[in-house]
Amino acid sequence: MATTLTGAGPRLWAPARHRSFRLLWTGQALSLLGDGFSVIAFSWITLGLTGSTLTLGYVLAFQAVPRALFTLVGGSLSDSWSPRVLMVASSWTRAVLMAAVGLTGLSGHLTVWMLCAAAAAFGTVDAFFQPARVSILPSVVDDELLTPANALMGVGARTAAVVGPAVGGLVIALTRAPVAFLVDAVCFALCGLCVARVRTRPPAARKAPAGPVEEQTSLVARIREGVTYTARDPRLRTVVALDTAVNFCYAGPFTVGFATLADQVLRGGSATLGVLNGSLAGGAVLGTLVGGAVGGRPRVGLLVAALAGWLGVGMAVLGLVHSTPVVVATVLAMGFAIGFQGVFGLSWIQRNIPQDVLSRVVSVDMVLGYAVAPLSLILCGALAGKDTFALFGVVALVLAATGLAVLGSRAVRGMR
Repeated sequence: MATTLTGAGPRLWAPARHRSFRLLWTGQALSLLGDGFSVIAFSWITLGLTGSTLTLGYVLAFQAVPRALFTLVGGSLSDSWSPRVLMVASSWTRAVLMAAVGLTGLSGHLTVWMLCAAAAAFGTVDAFFQPARVSILPSVVDDELLTPANALMGVGARTAAVVGPAVGGLVIALTRAPVAFLVDAVCFALCGLCVARVRTRPPAARKAPAGPVEEQTSLVARIREGVTYTARDPRLRTVVALDTAVNFCYAGPFTVGFATLADQVLRGGSATLGVLNGSLAGGAVLGTLVGGAVGGRPRVGLLVAALAGWLGVGMAVLGLVHSTPVVVATVLAMGFAIGFQGVFGLSWIQRNIPQDVLSRVVSVDMVLGYAVAPLSLILCGALAGKDTFALFGVVALVLAATGLAVLGSRAVRGMR
C-alpha cells in the first residue's frame, strides 16, 4: 500500500473539519436511522392490525418493489438535477408520509390498504434519496478526502442501520406503534434541514463531464446511457459484479444462514444469532475505519479479488466448522474485509466516473443488489433445508469464481 499509518487519525477525521460534510453526514445518518425505524414500525403495526405474517410480507414488498424499480429513475434525475435538492425533497416527503401514518394510526382509522399505499409511496420516494447520497459527496469534499469521507459516511450508515431498528423497537415497547412513525417523521424532517444547509462546490470546480454537453434526452434514454456506460467499462463491470456478489452473500447467508447456524448447528438460539449479527456489523465498522485511516490509492482491482476470495474462504469455514468462537471470529473477519474494501471501491467510483453519469452508475449497482436479494433468500432457504454446508458451499463457489474472474482482467488488476 502506498501509504503508512503515520498520521492515520488526523487523515481519517480530516473531512469532519468541513461544515458541509458534517451536515451531510448527519443528514445521511438521520435518513438511514429513519429507514430502520420504518421497517420496525411497518412490521409491528401490520402484525398488530392483522396478526398475519403473510400480510406483513405484502406490506414490506409494497415498499421494496417500488424502491428497486425507481432507483434507476432516481439515479438519472440526480445526474441532471441537483442531488442535494432531490435528497431534501425525498426527506421532507418521507417526513410527511410517516407523520400521516402515525396520526392516522393514533386516531384508530389505519387500515392494511393504507399501510400498503404508504409503504409503496415511501419506497418510491426513498429511491430518489439513495443514489443522490452517494453522488453528492465528490461535490462536497476534494478528491484526496474521498476515502476518509466515505469511511466516515460508511461508519455512520452502518451504525444507523443497527441502532435504527433497536431504537424503533424500544419506542414501540414504551409507547404505541404509531408513535414510532411520528419519531420517524422527525428523523426525516431533520435530515432535510441538514442537507438543505449543505453547500456544494460550484460546477466549475467539479469533475468535467464525460463528453460534450448533451441535448435534452428522455428519461428512458438517460437510464439506458447509464446502463450502457456501466456495461462497456470492464473495471466498472467488475466492481458492480463484486457488489452484486456481496449483496447476494448478505441477503441469504447472513440472514437465513445465520439463523440456521445459531439454531440448528451452534444450538445457541437467539442470543447466538445476535452475537453473529453484531460481529458482522462490528467487523464492518472496524474495517471501514481502518480503510479510511490508511487512505492512499491501493490497487482496487486486487482488493476486489482479495475480498471475493476472503469471503469465499469465510463461507467455507461457516459451512464446515461447528465451533461458536471460530464462527464468530470468521464472521468478524468477513465484516472487516467488507468494510475495508468498500471504502476504496466506492471512492474509486466517485473519483473515476464523470459527474454527469455518476448517479446513474451508482443506481445500476444498487438495483442489481436489490434484484439478487430475494433470489439469495429463496436459494439459501431451500439449501438450508438440506444442511449448512450446502448453503454456504454454493455461496463460496460463487465468490471464488468472482475472484478468479477479477484476476483474469489486466485492466481491473491495474485499477487505482
